[in-house]
Amino acid sequence: MTKKGQALSILMVSTLAFTVCFMVWMMFGVIGIPIKKALGLNATEFGLLTAMPVLSGSLIRVPLGIWTDKYGGRIVMAVLMAITVPAIWLMAYATQYWQYLVIGLVLGLAGGSFSVGTPYVARWFPRNQQGFAMGIYGAGNSGAAVNKFLAPALVVAFGWTMVPLVYAAVMAATVALFWFFSYSDPAHLVTHNDSFREQLKVLKDPKVLKYCQFYSIVFGGYVALALWMVQYYVGEFGLDIRTAALLAACFSLPGGVLRAFGGWMSDKWGAHSVTWWVMWISWICLFLLSYPQTDLTIATTTGPLSFHIGLNVYLFTILLFILGVCFAFGKASVFKYISDEYPHNIGTVSGVVGLAGGMGGFVLPIMFGALMDLTGVRSSAFMLMYGVVWVSLIWIYWTENRHQESADHKAVAAGAHH
Repeated sequence: MTKKGQALSILMVSTLAFTVCFMVWMMFGVIGIPIKKALGLNATEFGLLTAMPVLSGSLIRVPLGIWTDKYGGRIVMAVLMAITVPAIWLMAYATQYWQYLVIGLVLGLAGGSFSVGTPYVARWFPRNQQGFAMGIYGAGNSGAAVNKFLAPALVVAFGWTMVPLVYAAVMAATVALFWFFSYSDPAHLVTHNDSFREQLKVLKDPKVLKYCQFYSIVFGGYVALALWMVQYYVGEFGLDIRTAALLAACFSLPGGVLRAFGGWMSDKWGAHSVTWWVMWISWICLFLLSYPQTDLTIATTTGPLSFHIGLNVYLFTILLFILGVCFAFGKASVFKYISDEYPHNIGTVSGVVGLAGGMGGFVLPIMFGALMDLTGVRSSAFMLMYGVVWVSLIWIYWTENRHQESADHKAVAAGAHH
């Protein structure tokens, strides 16, 4: 097989593997609802349950990136997926809360597959096609949406315990497929003498911290909302689990699939412009989504006049869809920043930024749950996200837009003197 044929085969089978990994990673977003009911969990405990896989999937990202450079993506990816199979299977037999948390940690390793596949796929393509190849691979994020189509159908037809059994079988089959249709090239191996601690030194760079904060919204917020939305629809609008999951997929699907398009836009208009617009549009959507269902009574001359203000399920879903599109573009634009600014250190920086994004996905669902238990207001989840996006907008303005403006002013002034 030619090198080009091998590269295409690897891109296809790796994207499939990543989609399955992401589907498994997001599993609690659907089956967490019957588990919550069976165990009588409050919103904070439910948040912790859904966040457990995100924790381990994020923490393992940096070491996985190092191992991929050292041993090659093919073996690391295959071993990683194989380890999760027994954990997924055991989920069907767990009975206590702590057992679900432990199993969640193990199957969470699937979420680390992003930092294996990204360098593995990229190295098979020429420089000018790497952004697009990474974008296609990154579209495996849409596994979050696949989970929302597949899991509720299984829950309704056979009960929730069927979901882990089916997913374990799918994962096992994917390991076999991946192994038969992927290749390894010894020329792609990189030997790092950097220790884990040395890799984390890049966090001293304020720019890296800024990209971490951006990614904790566009990726962390995406993961958190993908996990949180099914039960939000069930609670807020009184829908059944299948309808809720279908509507929640309106957020997960564009959030995954459009990532490649976001990469193309960042190549064309630059990472700064795309990120700036992403943050503004997200800010507006989150402001509207934050508004709780409100009944107002105004005392008029003719007696009390009552209004109801609040989003209905249609408007809510449209805003959520726009937010999903923004996050997809933002995920791509943050990685474009990294490849522009750190061409020689892309593995390390993207590992650390990916870790920050994942930690956002871990912390946010727990905070969503805690806020809901404290205030009793469901839309408090969006209020929190709104605040985080504010921070990003201010940060971009102070570090990028102002420098640009002062440079423009100087150029205009210099022109005037001539």
